Amino acid sequence: MAQVRMYTSGYCPYCVQAERLLRSKGVDDIEKLRVDTDPALRTEMMEKTGRRTVPQIFIGDFHVGGCDDLHALDREGKLDPLLQG
Repeated sequence: MAQVRMYTSGYCPYCVQAERLLRSKGVDDIEKLRVDTDPALRTEMMEKTGRRTVPQIFIGDFHVGGCDDLHALDREGKLDPLLQG
């Protein structure tokens, strides 16, 4: 299973939805990077993605994007192969 990292904040319904989908795909370990408690992580996220909103999801080195992007990958049948690495 590929490494999954997610920039997130304390309570974010989109982060919860993204995590729920990932867990349903068998992802047991999601590295959560809290941008609301660490300003340096927010800066890092914005530099890596060019985006300001959470979640920002990485599977391995691939930047998926946000929750909608994650669900779109799943609908296209591309999420499972990406998770398998």
